Amino acid sequence: MKATTLRWHAGTWGRVASVSDTADLVHRLLSARTWRAFDVEPDGRVLAGDDTSGSVQLVELHPDGTRHTLTALPGACSGRYLKGVSPRTVVVSHDSGGDERAQLSLLRPDEVGDPLGEDGLEPLVRDPEHIHSLAEVLEDGRIVYATNRRNGVDFDLVLREIATGAETVLYDGGGMVGGAAVAPDGSRALMTRPGIPAMSSQVLLLAGAETREVTSAEEPAIYAGLQWFPDSSAAVVTTNSGRDLTGLARLDPDTGALTWLVTDDAHDVTGRLSPDGRLLLVVTDDDGASRLAIHDAATGEHRVDVVTPGVGVGDFLTLPRWSADSQGLALTWTSPTTPADVVLVDATTGRTGTAASSAGDLEGLELVTPTSVGVPTPDGETVPCFVYAPSGASGATGEGRAPTGSTVLIVHGGPEGQSVRSFSPIVQALTAQGHTVLVPNVRGSVGYGKRWYSLDDVERRLDSVADLAAIHDHLPALGLDPARSALWGGSYGGYMVLAGVAFQPERWAAGVDIVGISSLVTFLENTSPYRRAHREREYGSLERDREFLESASPLSRISDVRAPLFVIHGRNDPRVPLSEAEQVAAAVRDNGVEVELVVYDDEGHGLAKRANRLDAYPRAIDFLGRVLG
Repeated sequence: MKATTLRWHAGTWGRVASVSDTADLVHRLLSARTWRAFDVEPDGRVLAGDDTSGSVQLVELHPDGTRHTLTALPGACSGRYLKGVSPRTVVVSHDSGGDERAQLSLLRPDEVGDPLGEDGLEPLVRDPEHIHSLAEVLEDGRIVYATNRRNGVDFDLVLREIATGAETVLYDGGGMVGGAAVAPDGSRALMTRPGIPAMSSQVLLLAGAETREVTSAEEPAIYAGLQWFPDSSAAVVTTNSGRDLTGLARLDPDTGALTWLVTDDAHDVTGRLSPDGRLLLVVTDDDGASRLAIHDAATGEHRVDVVTPGVGVGDFLTLPRWSADSQGLALTWTSPTTPADVVLVDATTGRTGTAASSAGDLEGLELVTPTSVGVPTPDGETVPCFVYAPSGASGATGEGRAPTGSTVLIVHGGPEGQSVRSFSPIVQALTAQGHTVLVPNVRGSVGYGKRWYSLDDVERRLDSVADLAAIHDHLPALGLDPARSALWGGSYGGYMVLAGVAFQPERWAAGVDIVGISSLVTFLENTSPYRRAHREREYGSLERDREFLESASPLSRISDVRAPLFVIHGRNDPRVPLSEAEQVAAAVRDNGVEVELVVYDDEGHGLAKRANRLDAYPRAIDFLGRVLG
């Protein structure tokens, strides 16, 4: 870890040391081990991720309870078991310093003694200047990956034979690539790419040299999670075509016709098809919590509910993975009080068991769970919001308390993201300090239907910022003091922090901005070239919408900012460049407002390494404690 800290306060601008009164508490919360379930084999072995070392490394979990650590890389990694190859082999995805330029390598678990560093991995696809994103592992020892190595901007879809190294380009039509699925008979493939409307996607059929549109690029619909049936006749897809909420459908690749399998008129539904094509794991998003069930894949008929370990989410950190024999699944389970466990599901009975648990790391701590409230807005909408009240606060959501409690409002990234009922050490640390934490899903969030996530597109961007004001106005109803309220957010959530303190300066007492956007114009101009067109679909075009983008940028109103700021950024961020943090910190400083900027040289878009989180977050929490009192 190497961090540069610049602080402006009471006329002083210089380097300072890290000082924290809450370091012990936050250290324990942030040091809790988290697990990831990346893949599972029929014999019960699980390829897992474990961040005990400070970043996620590969560990193989054995049915007898033993564990074998496979990697010791400088940064986080993930992996999948290859299929149809001997000896057993794992394809590893890893980058450098959070730059998101994924490289692909191989390791053979049965040949690993001490955990392998990068030099110990067998290179598969390496070109550190470009991205190689694993899309699919096929049954016959082949993989599919997406790469922008042709020109640094457009992504091609490539099929690679592991044994020979031979590669076939399946798609080179330009732009970004979403998901991809090769038919089991090898005759054709399906892929998704971004559609023309914001938050939409299009399905393409790839057959030899032919690329054909299965769905229209103009349709305002999501298509995701493509999975072929074993006979290669059709695929399962998650979509909201013609609906407000997503459901599971059978997609005819020749006609584009959909046959609905599982829908819910009140909730988004996604799913995973078993390898034998008989079963579906159905995941229902119920206000940020996962309800899991096994359904018949041919008819959509419900078979058995999955008995989950409490109220939490099972498809947030990683996708659930079926075993090759279709008897069960491995998934990552997290809840407000569970950092992240590896959970195994019996597909016949719906029973679950924990293969790797993080519970012991937090033993003895009094963790809080949220209530859910709807916050009314002046234009008649209702913002879903989780309320985490400090332990011992009276009333389910704080009602009945004197309006003196301090509040921290945490806004998710995206903007097409969702705050769910997962573990957050920041939330728990803030509530332990006596703050009530509100976690909203402002308009533009997914999980509440197409209409809701479309309400912040382009010229409606500031409508989502107005939701912050509505929540602030609602604080007295929750027994909270509006004068002691602060904003916290990362990525797009960082933009919301800066927009809140710039456009609503009378409301917010402080802000913590993590890798946030300070100007929509300079962000779009300077983000990685491969991301610009994708982000213009959501935020607006530099060519057509520049005037609006300027007006919706916090930097355009920076002279109005009165709240002190704590700003965190990674030097290698490929999404929101460091210049976004530097320019807002300089502008706030020039106005004589307190600001602290902390930059980590070995991070990208967020803080992936525990050592950096342990340095930054206690300081940010102390900052809020000092400002809010």
